Amino acid sequence: MSDDRLTIYATAPLRGPGLDRLRALGEVIEDPWIAGTTMRLFNEAQLAAKVDELGADVVICEADNCKGELFDRPLRAVASTRGDPSNVDVAGATAAGIPVLHAPGRNADGVAELTVALLLAVTRGIVPADADVRSGQVFKDGTIPYQRFRAWQVAGQTVGIVGLGAVGRAAAWRFEGLGMRVIASDPFNPDATWALDDLLAEADVVSMHAPPLPSTLGMIGEAQFAAMKPGAVYLNSARAALHDLDALTAALASGHLAAAGLDHFEGEMLPVDHPLCAMPNVVLTPHIGGATYDTEANHTAMIAEDLERLLRGERPLRCANPEVLP
Repeated sequence: MSDDRLTIYATAPLRGPGLDRLRALGEVIEDPWIAGTTMRLFNEAQLAAKVDELGADVVICEADNCKGELFDRPLRAVASTRGDPSNVDVAGATAAGIPVLHAPGRNADGVAELTVALLLAVTRGIVPADADVRSGQVFKDGTIPYQRFRAWQVAGQTVGIVGLGAVGRAAAWRFEGLGMRVIASDPFNPDATWALDDLLAEADVVSMHAPPLPSTLGMIGEAQFAAMKPGAVYLNSARAALHDLDALTAALASGHLAAAGLDHFEGEMLPVDHPLCAMPNVVLTPHIGGATYDTEANHTAMIAEDLERLLRGERPLRCANPEVLP
């Protein structure tokens, strides 16, 4: 490896022991897209220009669009720090003979932790209770908080996990740790033994962890919300495209669903005048499930390991287009 030093250009944030491993492979030029207060995303021409300027052999990206003329450069690899390298034109890289590395499961624990936080927040009224304390309204309208915020504990309830991938599995044992019964539906995982319709009818809490595929987009709509138990809780820390937002809003407004916790919205934002924003039984977070330093350390370690394997002439463990490998 000492005779095959790389120049690695990274627009993804890197940290942890994996960063030292990358530095052992060559020069690492860190230029993370979240270094400033706002997002900075490069298009294909800008990325190609940076590769030319720096003489980069490897590009490590998280959100930049990797396609087109970037693949005209003699890159040794492109590494997307996402679990699904959706920001990379994998077919284009394959045609150019460039391996595409990625980092499946990098944020599983972080997203699972936020899912549990959403569950506890919406079932125990944590956000409005906090607001009452901050605004000096502990005894709001002549009531006491013990009256206003009484709730059923989640221990003993059934949670239905839709999508038993890395995040779903990480959420499952956390729910079990809260004393919940866990059931799961996932056509790609034999450990998930429940049909979706049966799960929706059985679960007190439905937690979405399915990937956004053509077969899953809009999979939870008006009929599915109606099939859930009266008083059920709906959580989605995956993607907003998995559900019909209007149908969810109606199910909450009617009282059929007791609460909801959401970490993603189409276009990354929810209009401030949307009805969900006025519902005290709904907690909304801006796509922060994977926003942990551990996620960055995890993806750095995975990419470093697979680049080491490539330089040793071994097959990487996480390659989206293994057909380009010898």
